Amino acid sequence: MNTQEITRLLEKYYSGESTEEEELNLKTFFQSGNLPEEFETEKEIFSYYSDAEQIPEPSSGFEERIIASIDDQENRESTDRVRRGLLTIMSAAATLLLLIGSYFFIIRKSEPKDTFSNPEIAYAETVKILYDVSSKINRGTEVLEQVRKLDYAASRSFKTINKSTSIFHNNLKNLAYFQKALNMVYYPMEIGINK
Repeated sequence: MNTQEITRLLEKYYSGESTEEEELNLKTFFQSGNLPEEFETEKEIFSYYSDAEQIPEPSSGFEERIIASIDDQENRESTDRVRRGLLTIMSAAATLLLLIGSYFFIIRKSEPKDTFSNPEIAYAETVKILYDVSSKINRGTEVLEQVRKLDYAASRSFKTINKSTSIFHNNLKNLAYFQKALNMVYYPMEIGINK
């Protein structure tokens, strides 16, 4: 085949007007090893088509297996939805039972029991417990005394620093006024222009 004939067949092929016989002629031409450089791109296209013909057809029952797999997946999803709904209901019921059980447990435990039959012994035990609690609280506040001293020293230091800073700030203001006065004396024309 000459290049003009191949070009004409390719135009027909790309416009969708070629016959099967013409397409077969193109495939055999491009499978031959002797090609002009201008047809290198088309060679890749037709070599792809010849390679695609070697892909095997799916086995029999392929579509049925896919449809069955999709149906199984849908069945599993609907079963999972039912399980999730039941799990939610059972969780709510278990939570409700725990709350009711806790309520009765707390009410039963909250009833005071008389541990001492003699009121004088009960009073003495109460005083003893309160004294013990008071001594532990006092020991805890003794440790905080050191913290209180540190806080007082820090606040005094900050007051001193603030006082020094305000003095420094006021002196800087005075210097700024002095600078403006000097500028007015030495550069009166520039100040008038800047205004």
